[in-house]
Amino acid sequence: MKKTLFLLPIAGLLAACAMPPRDVPADAVSAYDEAVASVGCTLRSEKDYLPVEIQTGMTREQVLEMTAFKLATDKAEKLEDGSVKLTTGACA
Repeated sequence: MKKTLFLLPIAGLLAACAMPPRDVPADAVSAYDEAVASVGCTLRSEKDYLPVEIQTGMTREQVLEMTAFKLATDKAEKLEDGSVKLTTGACA
């Protein structure tokens, strides 16, 4: 019983880590997926991030948070060169 009580706060923290960024439009997740697909499914450099920002209306920070959300929920993978590849939707 004590182990279960100890793990509850940890489970809550882990769930909180896998949330999309705050203050983004309701369709931000799907807009992000479509925007990343339009640049070839991989975010490597400024030339990839800037179009995603423009297409989604999100700031760079929000795009980075959305990318972290996708990584945390296994909907993207980190590549050896440090870039991130989306692995769902049109990028699957």
